[in-house]
Amino acid sequence: MSNIFVRKMSLDDLEKINSIGLENFDDFWNINTLRSELSKSDINTIYFIATNNCDILGFIGALRIIDELNIMNIAVRKDLRRCGIGSALLEFLINFAISQKDGSITLEVNENNTSAIKLYKKYNFKQVGLRKKYYNNTDNAILMSLYLNKE
Repeated sequence: MSNIFVRKMSLDDLEKINSIGLENFDDFWNINTLRSELSKSDINTIYFIATNNCDILGFIGALRIIDELNIMNIAVRKDLRRCGIGSALLEFLINFAISQKDGSITLEVNENNTSAIKLYKKYNFKQVGLRKKYYNNTDNAILMSLYLNKE
């Protein structure tokens, strides 16, 4: 998909983001939690959306802990998967982290989410751990990290 733009998420985006989140996650935050997260004025809560200037295509959210970004969620509209939107969001976040002099990006992913794992490996994320029965007390979470070169 061409003409994907990534920008900071705003409160005006909440309804569409909530819809995409519910479409992708069984346990996605309710809209009030999302509003609260987005309303935080600190620089440690980071949300970006992918858009084609007409519609919201997906989003990514991360939390900064000292010099590390932890990806809390990334989601793309189901009808637009495998169009490069997840890559655009992840690449934008990586470049953002580098510009902010962050040392690493971490995440956890369901071991059964092979398409997400493939995406993270494409960007050189490495498995660094495993949380047993993390999702619904059945599925394991793979912990992955990308270590950034700090200058």
